[in-house]
Amino acid sequence: MDNYLLSLKNHLRVMAALIELEFRRLMHDRNEIYLRGAQPILWLVLFGSVLGSLRAIPTGNIPYIDFIMPGVLIQSTTSVAIFFGLMMIWERETGILKKLVASPAPRMAIVMGRSFAAGARALSQAIFIIPLAMLIGVKIIPNPLYFLLALLIIFLSAGGFAGLSIIIASFLKSRERFMGLGQIIILPLFFASNSLYPLESMPYALQLFARINPMTYMVSAVRGLLVSGDTSLLLTDIAAILIFDAIIFTIASRTFKRIVE
Repeated sequence: MDNYLLSLKNHLRVMAALIELEFRRLMHDRNEIYLRGAQPILWLVLFGSVLGSLRAIPTGNIPYIDFIMPGVLIQSTTSVAIFFGLMMIWERETGILKKLVASPAPRMAIVMGRSFAAGARALSQAIFIIPLAMLIGVKIIPNPLYFLLALLIIFLSAGGFAGLSIIIASFLKSRERFMGLGQIIILPLFFASNSLYPLESMPYALQLFARINPMTYMVSAVRGLLVSGDTSLLLTDIAAILIFDAIIFTIASRTFKRIVE
């Protein structure tokens, strides 16, 4: 029992150190947050306003721009996470990653620490985007508990996609190849989820894919907490996100060493 607690404490210490390092980086350079925040706002202003005026997509009593805000938010924050692998490739080229792998830190702790460091960056992105969305008319449920829980879900979701980026970086050791594959992964998951339209509006085959698409559950959870107030599927959504993270972190911890080889 004592060995288990000591191992857990060591894992948490390594993860906390890596997350703190990312916060320090954010404090010194906030430009990326502002630049990345422009794209989701354009999605809401242009795409949301145009399709919302057409009333072609059934969203119940929720205005269309409100309906797509959680999906656009998740797409933006997971994009930050999926491209976190670029930093891993850069650290491999500079020798930083080799020193980290050679350290006595547990590999799973390094993977989770790096992944949740991306989650911290995604959180800063979300905190920047949500107030801007409110300024252009998106109505957010005024419940502090719901808001904090939504941020936690964004943090966990981004961590899972950052873990996926580590797996990709383990096999694609070129930054150019990585950038191309990153877009290929994020955009299909975004469009084949409930981000822009309800699942019921999709063709049956696409609905089946959406059911196994992790982004569907991430968007569903955040939409229920921030916009619709429907939290009936929240536990299912959170369970799906945790299962996704667990699978990704397990695979990433096994492939992580390939990055420095």
